[in-house]
Amino acid sequence: MPTLDIKNTSGATVGSIDLDDAVWAAEVNEHVLWEVVKWQRAKARAGTHSTRTVAQVRGTGKKPYRQKGTGNARQGTLRGHHHVGGGRAFGPKPRDYEYAIPKKVKKTALRAALSLRAKEQKVIVLDAFALAAPKLTKQVAAALATLGAGNALVVDGGNALLARGAKNLPKAKWIAPEGLNVYDVLKYETLIITAPSAKQVEDALRPEGK
Repeated sequence: MPTLDIKNTSGATVGSIDLDDAVWAAEVNEHVLWEVVKWQRAKARAGTHSTRTVAQVRGTGKKPYRQKGTGNARQGTLRGHHHVGGGRAFGPKPRDYEYAIPKKVKKTALRAALSLRAKEQKVIVLDAFALAAPKLTKQVAAALATLGAGNALVVDGGNALLARGAKNLPKAKWIAPEGLNVYDVLKYETLIITAPSAKQVEDALRPEGK
């Protein structure tokens, strides 16, 4: 099992923790990571794009000029897609981009993402992320700077003050252990996680029979 130091928000080492190899030292399968990130981004798409067809744009349906004798190409309507202000042919319409992937694939990808950060030595385990109101954002920014993590994903369960404090930081994000996902782990350079949350994540991701 990989052993990491447990630190406090001042950067001092206050203990150590043994992490499960099955979760934090798994195979880094890049294809599975790509599949799950693609699924997450597709799921996040609003799908509200819409364009008007010839039948939906406003305008007269009258034939602009007679069929023959003008020397111009024949026209049946000014609402066609080849006219300015006309409808769009084969344009996008509202649709749902979401699709399903197996739960085992999601867990495999998340184990791979965590293992990648652990392999890069970009995982910081904290005893707790304690804050005191007011000036929460300032406290979170100072703690991240002390830990050397300017671009970080912070994982801690039930910490409302931390959630508020990290909300206004452009290069940091708070997330609960149950919301941990592949896209966010890969998006942020450093993973900061409290010791209780690390064990909670292990229990959720540990493969069956291990």
